[in-house]
Amino acid sequence: MRFVVTGEWNRNRLLQVIVLLYSLYVVLLIVTNFLLYFDQMSLDPASVVAHYLGNEEQFTSPRSYQGLLELSHFHLFAMGMLLMVLTHVMLFIPVSGTTKAWLITVPFMAGILSEGSGWLVRFVSPEFAIMKVAGFLLLQGSLIVLVIISVWAVLTKHQAANYTGFVDDE
Repeated sequence: MRFVVTGEWNRNRLLQVIVLLYSLYVVLLIVTNFLLYFDQMSLDPASVVAHYLGNEEQFTSPRSYQGLLELSHFHLFAMGMLLMVLTHVMLFIPVSGTTKAWLITVPFMAGILSEGSGWLVRFVSPEFAIMKVAGFLLLQGSLIVLVIISVWAVLTKHQAANYTGFVDDE
């Protein structure tokens, strides 16, 4: 973090390489996220309902409590770490504090929406399937935006003049 705060970000090639390579990994993650999602479901809420509640015509069983718990356990940790790293870079880009707050908050809320809506479909109501689709699209869109901004900040050597955190500096 010292490199970003002190302005050495622009002069530290290894830090720039790390951010670029990390961004490449996140792009690959996004691609596999899409492939996994569309292998199991589509953007049609009915496919989400069939995935979580089972489908007699396709001989699929409903998702079990244990299965959802294990998946959530891994996803909550992994997505939390991913989002912590990606959103941390947003603190150092040259935009207003309000914009930074949105760039940080939306991905975390989208992750919770995406993860929690599967539980809601399975154990509360199939009507929450639209939330699963919206959560998936919002989370993937957020990741794409964060990667683009991170790469832009490194390649164009843009960074905030100083570390301002969430202070609105408009």
